[in-house]
Amino acid sequence: MAEAAGIKASMAGASSAGGVGSGGPRTEAQPPPAGPPEPTTGPVAESTEVMTVNIGPHHPATHGVLRLVVDLEGEVVRDLKPVIGYVHTGIEKSCEDKSYWKVIPFVERMDYVSYFFQMEAFCGAVERLIELEIPPRAKYLRTIFLELNRIHSHLVWLGTTALDLGAISMLWYCFRERERILDLFEMAAGQRMHTRYFQVGGVIEDIPRGFEQKLRSFVEDMPVRVGQYQALLDRNEVFLSRTKGTGIVSRERLLELGVTGPLLRAAGEPWDLRKAFDYLAYPEMDFKIPVGTVGDNYDRYRVRVAEMVESTRIIEQALDALPEGPFIAEDRKYVLPPRSELSTSMESLIHHFKLVTEGYRVGPGELYYAIESPRGELGCFVLADGSAKPSRVHFRDPSFVNLQAFRDMSVGSYIADMICSLGMLDPILGGVDR
Repeated sequence: MAEAAGIKASMAGASSAGGVGSGGPRTEAQPPPAGPPEPTTGPVAESTEVMTVNIGPHHPATHGVLRLVVDLEGEVVRDLKPVIGYVHTGIEKSCEDKSYWKVIPFVERMDYVSYFFQMEAFCGAVERLIELEIPPRAKYLRTIFLELNRIHSHLVWLGTTALDLGAISMLWYCFRERERILDLFEMAAGQRMHTRYFQVGGVIEDIPRGFEQKLRSFVEDMPVRVGQYQALLDRNEVFLSRTKGTGIVSRERLLELGVTGPLLRAAGEPWDLRKAFDYLAYPEMDFKIPVGTVGDNYDRYRVRVAEMVESTRIIEQALDALPEGPFIAEDRKYVLPPRSELSTSMESLIHHFKLVTEGYRVGPGELYYAIESPRGELGCFVLADGSAKPSRVHFRDPSFVNLQAFRDMSVGSYIADMICSLGMLDPILGGVDR
C-alpha cells in the first residue's frame, strides 16, 4: 500500500529493437513464484467464506478516485469489478458548448499527467478537418514536448508505483527529474502544467533563448538517472519478488480487450503508433520499441524504463534537426496574429478579438486522429457541423480501455499482487471518467 493517490491522482528482444537496463535482457519466461491456493472444493467449500470488500474510491493505492469491488477468499482475489465515474468531469460534453479555440484547455485536464498528448490529439484532429498544414519547425517542437511529457508521465508512474511497493526513495529521485522537466515547460510556455502550448496551426510561441542548452543538459543526464533507478530496483529482492511472475496476461488476451501501449508491448507485441503511422517528426526519428516476453509486472516496468531512454534519443535527434522557420501556420483565418502587430494594426487587433471571442468555423465533417500516448493509443474524434463549436468531441482514452485488463491481471492472485498490478496498469482516472 502507499500514499500515492495524492501525487498521481525483463526487457527482451524487440521488433525494430529492444531496451536497456542494468538487469540484462529477459530471454525466456521466468517461472512464477508459488501462487495463491486454488479455490476450496468439496464439503469444506460450504464453510469457506468469500468476503466482498470495497477498496477505494478513497484508498491511497488506487492512484485516483477508483472503486474496486473485490471478492476475497482469505488474501486471494476471486473476483474483481472496477467501478468508475467518481471524478464527474464531463469534459467531452463541455467541449460541445465551447468554440474550437476554447476546447484546448478542457481536454488538457483529462489525462492530467500527459496533457501535451491531449492537446496534440485534439489540435491534430482539427488541423486535418480544416486541411491546415503546420510548419516543419512546429512539428519538431511538438515532438520534443511530447517526448518530454512521456518521460514526465513515466517518472510519475515509477515513483508512485515503487512507493506502493515500499520503495519510498524512488519517489524523491523520480520527482527530482520531473522538476527539471516542469522547469522546461515553464520556460517555454509560462506554465508548469496545463500549458496550452499547442495551438491549431502549430505552437503558441517559439522556444526561448537558453532553452536548447538546458534541454540538452537534461537529455544527457536522464539515461544516467535511469541507470541509477534500475540499480536500485533490479537488485532489490522485495521488488523482484513482487513484480516477477505476477499480473501475467497473454498477448492474445490483451489484443482481445483492445489494450495498447506499454501493457501490450510488455507481452511481446511491438505495436507503437509512432512507428505505425506518419505524424509529426516521428518518421525522421531513429528509435527502438522496447518489448517484453512474459507479460508480467516486471516486463511492464522494464518496458517503461527503456521507453524513457528512447524518448531522450528522440529529443536529441529532434534538437539536432530542428529546422528554422515559423513556429505556427500563417493562415490568419485560424491563427492569431503576432503580438507585435496588435499595437500597430487595428485590423490585427480586431481579428485577434474575433478569433478569441467567436472562434473560427469548421466545415461539416468528422475525423478520428490517434497518437501514441504514455499509456497507449489516445484518439480524438471530432464531428463538425459548420459552426464555430464542435458538434461532438470524443476521446479514446487508453486508461479507460486498459482498465478492462485489470481483472485478468488480478483474479487468482494475492491482494498484495493486485496492488502491484494496479500500479503497473498506470491508470489516470481523469481520462477514464472525462
